[in-house]
Amino acid sequence: MYGRVSISADAEASRRRARRNVVLTAAIAGLGGLLFGYDTGVIASALLFIKQDFALGSFDQGLVVAAVPIGAVGGAAIAGPAADTYGRRRMILLAAVVFIVGALASAAAPGTEVLVIARLVIGVAIGLASAAAPVYISEVAPPESRGRLVSFFQLAVTIGILVAYLVGLAFNPIEGWRWMLGLGAVPALALGIGMLWMPQSPRWLVMTGDDFAARATLAKIRVDDPDTIDMELEEIKGSIEDKPANPPESPTPPPPAPPPPRVGLAILQQVTGINTVIYYAPTIIQFTGIESAGAAILAAVGVGIVNVGMTLVALRLLDRAGRRTLLMIGVSGMVISLVALGAAFIGGGGSTAASITAVFSLMLYVASFAISLGPIFWLLNAEIYPLYVRSKAAGIGTMANWTFNFIVSLTSCS
Repeated sequence: MYGRVSISADAEASRRRARRNVVLTAAIAGLGGLLFGYDTGVIASALLFIKQDFALGSFDQGLVVAAVPIGAVGGAAIAGPAADTYGRRRMILLAAVVFIVGALASAAAPGTEVLVIARLVIGVAIGLASAAAPVYISEVAPPESRGRLVSFFQLAVTIGILVAYLVGLAFNPIEGWRWMLGLGAVPALALGIGMLWMPQSPRWLVMTGDDFAARATLAKIRVDDPDTIDMELEEIKGSIEDKPANPPESPTPPPPAPPPPRVGLAILQQVTGINTVIYYAPTIIQFTGIESAGAAILAAVGVGIVNVGMTLVALRLLDRAGRRTLLMIGVSGMVISLVALGAAFIGGGGSTAASITAVFSLMLYVASFAISLGPIFWLLNAEIYPLYVRSKAAGIGTMANWTFNFIVSLTSCS
């Protein structure tokens, strides 16, 4: 009897340890998402003062904003094949270094040209992180909690956006846009240090033929049971070996491109306008008649809080309600909120009622996005593809996402 109790206690301790290690790994890798959110969101507040200091016109403002998605397309293009060669973990480490360089350079920029180049560098880091981090998390997470853990990345993005708005609010009195941009180096440093202690993806290790290291990694992030670890190793090997055979008449394999619906979801996430709201939230709010920069940034903070809160709701619902149901509900809410926002601009004429309607419409829009297109694209992009093309396919999906992010952001400020 005592022996059985002891075994049960040991098994429970092993489960707790494995769960703690997996959550810690997902949280550290998720800092890439926080940097993604911070460096895309901080420009919303900083731009209010940059455009005055550098006398930027509408096109130049759009270029400063659009430099990030341009760089992200390049970063995602690099991340796909490089993650297969060097590992997902090393790509995230590289992203951390590039984030630090870009943040410090943008804070020190003497003019528009240097600022645009620095924002391009930040974009490369975001492309690397957004292509590699969700895949890394999905390959570390156990199947039963994969949806929730991969969505840590999107939660971190929303937290990063909220932190960016709060930093903007804090430095608004001194118009300290350089501080706003430069502080992005702090979480980047934390990401780099944290990833130094994280393991390589066990699936990547199996792909490279290092079964011994893969087994050691699984022993840290799974229940310490040799049979369970053996079963997962066999499953990983099976997913690698399960490539579609080439037909005899075709000596070349089919291209490792993701199915068109997944690329379509990447495009849809952007053309519905989410980054217009993220990049220009204070500017949009000022258009409703709220002239104070501080008040506009404060209203944007409210939008950011809703974004984080509803993403937390999505984490609980993804593995219960299902991806399709949440997409239908969320997209419907986005349509309704955009119609209401348009009506506020057309009929309100800068009145108090129009300002209130616009702010609440933005909140409803962000809430609807946060439970649907926000987390679900990154989740599907990380988990849907077979292992032998996963990094390359995820890179292509991320490139499509950032390409349309660039188009939307460049054409929004006019």
